[in-house]
Amino acid sequence: MRFRQKTAIAGAVIVASTVLTASAAGAAPPGSDTRWSGVWAASMIAAAPPPFGQGPANWSMDGFADQSVRQVVRVSRGGSDVRIRLSNVYGTTPLLLAGASIGLAGDGATVRPETMRALTFDRSRSTVVPPGGEAASDAVRMRVAPLQRLSVTLYFARPTGPATFHLRSFATSYKAAGDHRRDEGAAAFAETTTSWYYLTGVDVAGATDRNGGGAVVAFGDSITDGAVSTTDADHRYPDELADRLVAAGRPIGVLNAGIATNQVLGTFPGGGASALDRFRRDALEQPGVRCVILLEGINDIAISTLTTGEPVSAAALIDGYRTLIDAAHRRGIRVVGATLMPTKGAAIPAYYTERGEAVRTAVNEWIRGGGGFDAVVDLDHVFADPADPDRMRAEFDSGDGVHPNDAGMRAIAGAIATSPGFIRAATGPRP
Repeated sequence: MRFRQKTAIAGAVIVASTVLTASAAGAAPPGSDTRWSGVWAASMIAAAPPPFGQGPANWSMDGFADQSVRQVVRVSRGGSDVRIRLSNVYGTTPLLLAGASIGLAGDGATVRPETMRALTFDRSRSTVVPPGGEAASDAVRMRVAPLQRLSVTLYFARPTGPATFHLRSFATSYKAAGDHRRDEGAAAFAETTTSWYYLTGVDVAGATDRNGGGAVVAFGDSITDGAVSTTDADHRYPDELADRLVAAGRPIGVLNAGIATNQVLGTFPGGGASALDRFRRDALEQPGVRCVILLEGINDIAISTLTTGEPVSAAALIDGYRTLIDAAHRRGIRVVGATLMPTKGAAIPAYYTERGEAVRTAVNEWIRGGGGFDAVVDLDHVFADPADPDRMRAEFDSGDGVHPNDAGMRAIAGAIATSPGFIRAATGPRP
């Protein structure tokens, strides 16, 4: 059983490498339109209940019918034109969107007065997103400032069926019966959840800062996704990174491509497609992407330990990293590698075993010295407890031994923003 599991993982790496190579050599991706730069993103998964029955309920299994969904997002940089992108990548039937709007967000589900704009798709108020597909709205003339909060309202007149969505948003989304896409007030939006539905990206054009456009994709698992950070506070580490870059006068689009429970090589219920399978869509095809920050692998070690009794090998994980790096470099996109953080004392024992720790150590040594990444951020060093380096520093620990708290999220962002090579990787000429 264990031999078959290892063989399957190795085979997955070979197959995914072939797929990524073919994709990179194919037609121009949707993100190749250089007018646009991504300023907010969410990676999608298939409709699913909360893993293990834990966490708040979501609306993905039932979908929507004659209902409006209002979602509030914060952009990482500004521009003079804006558009949204919708995903039906896990849909099995066409998604019929009756209408959509965008405005500057107020408190909760409110929209700031006189900022509401109707969205169109190929000049139509409605659109159909095919199964497995995505759609971008037409440009809307709308001045957006860095770190501005936007409210996007989608109205579905007909049943959607199970929804393509992002499970853990750490932000409140709102639902109302009927068509309320033009409402500035919040009265109709009586139901809430903490997931995002169909909305996979917000892009801007017309940016005038000295970087001339461009975006960084933060790619990873629950740590990138923002797990355990404060809801509605924008304390996920990509948000904190955007804060630091704006404060330093270097506004860059920072896109969050994290998915809780995600793995480099494998899949797990509710954890989305593996990094190898989703890297092209969620990272390489983002509008304006110049650089990817890769922080992922601890789930591969823990979940393989949990399911097979032994961790994935360091060699298999490193092969996965090389596949992702090579795919990015073929597109002229740089990759910043982050070392895996300490997990001793984790609430889930599979996240720290002697054999798993040996894998984490070997992987981190390769990230630091293997020469594969264009720059390295040593989060293992930043987070290691000086008295016990295999354990996370107490001031950064959310309490489960794996996920950082809000202070830890700021520490990740600080380490990235000040690391040698990051700004060049994110804004410099392509290799």
